Amino acid sequence: MVAASSCAAPLSSPADSRCGREREMEAAIPLLTPYKMGDFELSHRVVMAPLTRQRSYGNVPQPHAAVYYSQRATKGGFLITEATGVSDTAQGYADTPGIWTAEQVGAWRPIVDAVHAKGAVFFCQLWHVGRVSTTAFQPGGAAPISSTDRAVPPQRSFDGHMEEFSAPRRLEAREIPAMVDDFRRAARNALDAGFDGVEIHGANGYIIEQFLKDSANDRADEYGGTLERRCRFALEVVEAVAGEVGARRVGVRLSPFTDYMDCHDSDPEALAGYLVGKLSAIGVLYCHMIEPRMALVDGRRQIPHRLLPYRKAFRGTFIAAGGYDRAEGIKVVEEGYTDLVSFGRLFLANPDLPRRFEIPDAPLNKYDRATFYTSDSVVGYTDYPFLDDVVVQAA
Repeated sequence: MVAASSCAAPLSSPADSRCGREREMEAAIPLLTPYKMGDFELSHRVVMAPLTRQRSYGNVPQPHAAVYYSQRATKGGFLITEATGVSDTAQGYADTPGIWTAEQVGAWRPIVDAVHAKGAVFFCQLWHVGRVSTTAFQPGGAAPISSTDRAVPPQRSFDGHMEEFSAPRRLEAREIPAMVDDFRRAARNALDAGFDGVEIHGANGYIIEQFLKDSANDRADEYGGTLERRCRFALEVVEAVAGEVGARRVGVRLSPFTDYMDCHDSDPEALAGYLVGKLSAIGVLYCHMIEPRMALVDGRRQIPHRLLPYRKAFRGTFIAAGGYDRAEGIKVVEEGYTDLVSFGRLFLANPDLPRRFEIPDAPLNKYDRATFYTSDSVVGYTDYPFLDDVVVQAA
């Protein structure tokens, strides 16, 4: 109930005698129990998912990002940055951050410091969009690079307009080691900026998935054809990054079941199973996997819950993503379906989401889809109210 918020302190604060009963109840909530992720001691299992926000002007992180991320940080919480470019060819959207220059590394440092000041663990997601780009975003107006020379067909964006993409240039096999090295150097830069680790973005139709999935990989060389060869580039990236910063500081995000940006696979179960086995053998810290698309069951959208085989096969920490709310998050942690749950739009709109989850029936801010990708440094970014503000206004 909202009234309970008067004695609900943040997760990092000690309970007082008035709240003893409430704290006993909260301690039993599986989603809010402590978890040891490798060397990192987490106080709860609510992860902030990587969320593209497009407010890094000129691909340089800005001071307002320190406000945004620190608002969402809790002692022992785990946050993952928005997708961050590994090179000047990695860009496909306006004002997304990078981490390939000294200026970018320096700009990230105060942002990381602000999150660490709140006691949270902070990873940087490393990204290359591949063919999900246009010549306007590429150095010298060159073609985007990819596993293929086939362009992404026009896609309808969330606001209804059609997005067009330039025809890509197929990377030659001899060029791929340099691309792998871009990820390695970006990982080193991330640790130099103070991040606790990195997440390799191998999902959502971007360059790593363009190699992984047979709809986008039409190569006939050692990086295409069989499942093993299609996975070669992804695993070379993971091994290079792990070799640079240590496997226990590396996570990988995968979306084997999605069809985004014309990137899908004919056998996603086999793809997921092979990759998870290889990631376990490398010893990466965590696997962050996106659920298949929600299905309509009896008129209601329901999470398919098809990730359990991969959670069982992976020896590290498993993070599930995809449409979760408080009730579903509690359920999947309690049942051992996943170790941690990542939340995107709910965390975007509720900077104090873990605290709100402490309180049954606490109100949640509604997200405004129209401001997801605006360039404003405040609106739709740092202006979502905290629960205390909502309670005061209601009073």
